[in-house]
Amino acid sequence: MPRRARILARAAGLRAYFEEAGARPVETPVLQPAETLLDLYGEDIRGRAYMTSDALRGELMLRPDFTVPVVQMHMHHGAEPARYTYSGEVFRRQEHDPDRDNEYIQVGYEVFDRTDPAAADAEVFTRIAGALSGLPVRAATGDIGILLAAVAGLETTEARKAALMRHIWRPRRFRALLDRYSGRVPVPATRAALLAAADPMADAGPQIGLRSRADIEARIEALRFDAAAPRISEREMTALEILLAVRETLPFALEHLRDVAVDLPQITPALDQLEARIAALSARGVEVESLEFEASYGRTSMEYYDGFVFGFYAATRADLPPVATGGRYDALTRALGDGAEIPAVGGVLRPGLMLTLEEAAQ
Repeated sequence: MPRRARILARAAGLRAYFEEAGARPVETPVLQPAETLLDLYGEDIRGRAYMTSDALRGELMLRPDFTVPVVQMHMHHGAEPARYTYSGEVFRRQEHDPDRDNEYIQVGYEVFDRTDPAAADAEVFTRIAGALSGLPVRAATGDIGILLAAVAGLETTEARKAALMRHIWRPRRFRALLDRYSGRVPVPATRAALLAAADPMADAGPQIGLRSRADIEARIEALRFDAAAPRISEREMTALEILLAVRETLPFALEHLRDVAVDLPQITPALDQLEARIAALSARGVEVESLEFEASYGRTSMEYYDGFVFGFYAATRADLPPVATGGRYDALTRALGDGAEIPAVGGVLRPGLMLTLEEAAQ
């Protein structure tokens, strides 16, 4: 592993590179209020972050990334359009892989610009790619927005669509819900008996816990309503399965997804955005004919992205984490903007991993 002084020097060089592109350097506190991050990601983030507390400030979190505090800063004080860069330490718990760093330097580039989202996507991707020029890396891309659009337009209840939306970033749970809502997996016998009972609480015994009888009855009624809802059709299920399996180079992926849109027409606007992005990338010199696209890319590690996503990986070191990642997070600006929002896209690099790849090539 490169020495810290070399990593900091590379980070400074990367930040200067982004400043030359018009980005304004910004800093964020290492200790972040936990409330905002917990509201955004739920309790799951506790398993990935270092938590602490303060008598005056409440629960705090060692900075897991820069994007959320940079978005907060921009939404409260920033003009537009705006470009920012930053560098500093981030902290991630590594309970399952002791060889992965739990503290490392990250450098980022963020663009807030509503003029031309496709051009902004291409700008961030090519800036990051330029910073990695000469390194043995491969690029991967995706678009979470296509799957979000597919789910939003399903012919099913709003409650079911909301549940699927919550679990898009948990593929196994998402799949289990789809199987249940389509009738491919039957309702468990115990639940079916509970819902069929005239009074499900008749033989429940003494009431304990924090939930009131009214809360429990409301939940049972919601389950009954869900059980009576029409199934997601096989036509929609098959189209979703084809969509999730798409893994092609960009032009072929778009062609394949256009075919899927025959049965899922709600994804057409997202595909139009993908087509505009392909054109913008090509205009910046990217060989889109060989750029990988995977419809499911980013679903396990990019929770706040809602559109274009990308990553760069060591071509000869599959054991390493991504050297750079990024994507579009318009919904995050909406969540943190107190009613305001602006299209935004950004990416981050790990200078320590860049140096590791350089040393391995020597």
